[in-house]
Amino acid sequence: MELTRLPTDDNIDGTQAIRRAAAILRRIGQGGSNGVKLGAITEALQLPRSTTHRILKCLVEEGLVRHEQDKRRYVVGRLTYELGLTVTHDTLEIAQWRIAIDRVAKRTGATSYLMGRSGIEATCLLKTEGSAMIRVIPVEVGQCRPLGVGAGSAALLAALDADTSEQVIQTIAPLLQSYPNLSQEAIRRIVTEARSTGFAVSKSNVVKDVIGIGMAIPMTEGTTYLALSIAALASQADHQTIENWKQIIREEIHAVLHA
Repeated sequence: MELTRLPTDDNIDGTQAIRRAAAILRRIGQGGSNGVKLGAITEALQLPRSTTHRILKCLVEEGLVRHEQDKRRYVVGRLTYELGLTVTHDTLEIAQWRIAIDRVAKRTGATSYLMGRSGIEATCLLKTEGSAMIRVIPVEVGQCRPLGVGAGSAALLAALDADTSEQVIQTIAPLLQSYPNLSQEAIRRIVTEARSTGFAVSKSNVVKDVIGIGMAIPMTEGTTYLALSIAALASQADHQTIENWKQIIREEIHAVLHA
């Protein structure tokens, strides 16, 4: 499985075009509200510029993507957002964690997140800003990151079996160029710690002077695919504060699971 290279085999049934369109949507999602330029999409997916532009034009016409012409960037379109609001079993399950996200943000004062695993990426599903005077928001709702980038994402990576998590780390390695303070070895250390303590801690690995603490939410069946995490200023978090935050996260996850 690769993030940056798409299948090049010819398809007469249209599956290649669908895969390319889906990959483009995922790449745009990674850009969050800032959007992504055409060049960045073609580089990431290693597609001809003309092919990428043709698919983007169709996605824009269908409302799945919006082109901000003044900024020359592409962002997620209204139809993609509306489709995401469809009530399904997954959306109901995600919604039950809203109270936990809100309570963690209130009790810690830090920005709180619900991250969800999708393949080898993690997506921000819910977010509640904390009450701290300086608020840290390293990721927005709907924004995607490679597994291992950020505390919640790293907690989800640690929840996978050892062989699968190592394959993911090797696969996302080329994307770590965007994160100068985060290496494969650093991710492995965070994952090892998470498996030992139950918490993934990312300190200034993604954003300078930002600490993230994430815990994977245990599932009764299947592989864990949700994690609760917080982000705060690292310079304002001593050892005792970090331990208190971990306890709060643990308590609020337990409260939802045993409600």
